[in-house]
Amino acid sequence: MLRSLLLLLCPVVGFAGSSNSVLDVSPDGKLLAVANTDSGTVSVVDLKTRKKLNEFPSGDHPEGIAWAGDTGTFLSTVYGDDRVLFYDAAKGHQFSLAVDDEPYGIVTTKDGKFAYVTHDYPGTVSEIDITTRKVTRKFTAGPNARGIAISADEKTLYVTEFLSAKLHAIDIASGKLADTWAGYESENLARNVVLHPRRPKAYLMHIRSRTTHHEARSSIFPHLSICDLWAKPTGEKRRRSLSFDTYNDVYVVTSPWEAALSPDGSKLYTIYAGTNDMNVSRTFDDDYREAERIGRAIQIGRHPRAIRLNPSGSEVYVYNTLDQSVGVYDADMRHLADVGVCKPPFTEEWRRGKELFHSAKPPMGSARWISCASCHPDGLSDGRVWTNPEGQRKTQNLFGMAHTFPLHWSADRDETQDFEYTIRGKLMKGRGLCSDPLKQGKPFEPIALEMKTAGLSKDLDALAIYTNSFKMHLSPHIPALGKLSAEAERGKALFVGVANCAKCHSGPYYTDSRLEKPFNLHDVGTGDSLDEKMGSKYDTPTLLMTYRTGPYLHDGRAKTLKDVLTTCNPGDKHGKTSHLKPEQIDDLVAFLKSLPYEMPPDETPNTVKDYLKEMKYPRPD
Repeated sequence: MLRSLLLLLCPVVGFAGSSNSVLDVSPDGKLLAVANTDSGTVSVVDLKTRKKLNEFPSGDHPEGIAWAGDTGTFLSTVYGDDRVLFYDAAKGHQFSLAVDDEPYGIVTTKDGKFAYVTHDYPGTVSEIDITTRKVTRKFTAGPNARGIAISADEKTLYVTEFLSAKLHAIDIASGKLADTWAGYESENLARNVVLHPRRPKAYLMHIRSRTTHHEARSSIFPHLSICDLWAKPTGEKRRRSLSFDTYNDVYVVTSPWEAALSPDGSKLYTIYAGTNDMNVSRTFDDDYREAERIGRAIQIGRHPRAIRLNPSGSEVYVYNTLDQSVGVYDADMRHLADVGVCKPPFTEEWRRGKELFHSAKPPMGSARWISCASCHPDGLSDGRVWTNPEGQRKTQNLFGMAHTFPLHWSADRDETQDFEYTIRGKLMKGRGLCSDPLKQGKPFEPIALEMKTAGLSKDLDALAIYTNSFKMHLSPHIPALGKLSAEAERGKALFVGVANCAKCHSGPYYTDSRLEKPFNLHDVGTGDSLDEKMGSKYDTPTLLMTYRTGPYLHDGRAKTLKDVLTTCNPGDKHGKTSHLKPEQIDDLVAFLKSLPYEMPPDETPNTVKDYLKEMKYPRPD
């Protein structure tokens, strides 16, 4: 009773810029700001005329956008350039502020005086004084901080960890962590959090990764978690999870991306980027039922990645990124209009490849549960170690893949198009992207190496072009481009000297991988598991961006880089490190975290040809 009374007296009303997204509606409901992640631009839409007013250049992957109160200014995070940009809605770019690495989500205070930005790596939040355009404070938020929301009283920030889907509360006054809502260990990929306007509830869209199963219907599940922000740390009802795989009866939705609430909190809107669907649900003002579906799942545009409502609740806006347009709907999701917001980015083949990479629908999957992006979000690793049929395998990053063939830890693929085997296999159960029969061999035999899959279909080649397109980023652990700290310089000397790491981690991509057969595979003492089916020798992974790719080794047994060099290197089979002093190990780790300290070349003798043919194009004007 007391709790209900407090809710009536202290409503938690949402406002423009109160939760992270690539869309934001101005406080007066007249303008929509859009971050066009692939195109490297931001756009402004007039919501009355439903036309694009302006499109301004942004940079490498704008990922968040928020209005600064009613000032006519909005801010955008630029993930790849480590900057927050200030824009005037009519005149364009005003100011560029350098910030920490990988800025992702952004929220602002109602008066437009402060902004708060999450940093995927190293897992921090920056406070920005919008008036002086300076970073005033930095808070520790937890690894892979992405989603962010600010409470209506502006005393608390709520931040999600991308790879664990944990929710943290940060007290703004002290900058300290105040509380954490942890879910199941299997929960993963939480990009966004929204707060109920009347009740102390936070909503997180994410997946659950069941890593002990390697089949389409039992590996990846769409989920919505609801956190009770007033529950005691020991309370049983602090966090509940709704499974969305059965939310629409037998109709499966995939890749839950973002959620939004109506201004009064009575309706919850959820979008799914892998199947191009949306649900509208009613919420309940009790702690037993959280949400109930209204009608059936609604088909929207291609690859929806953001949803916002007008402050009046009369209109809903969905950014269908592969259509380069925002769909306008009424509150009951009747389609009203589509507004083009940017030119199509890159090439037609690249865009088709991205569509296939993110799709769980036929021909990529018959069961509609899994897409390539389920394990490789944004080209990154999901941070999981999977029990695959061939043994324990940690998901690898795709950054720089075009230059580091062959593929997989056991080097059983020599073309990106070989993933046709995965698409048709038990994991995805798709019909595939080509009509040709695939060669079959004995269990765990690398039969894909004997088949030429490139050129079998335009779709398969398009998927390869997109998958090979992820480029490296400079390490944040360097003082400047091309320079190392004194500690890292000492580590470099050890790396190429007594530790002998450079024997295998050689060349500009720090790997001796090559397309020529026989491949360079190495036994580094980690293939001792009884469930290993493909031998104890492995392909050498690149060390570029290794600062953010843990856990390490093919089975993830090394939690840190220090573990790779010490406890997980018995007999010095993985570099000669047993004789090194603790401070030398620290120096070696400092060097590894500094990679890359200079950008690697766009072409090496090992670079795949479709990358060279298709990927050397500028961003759209």
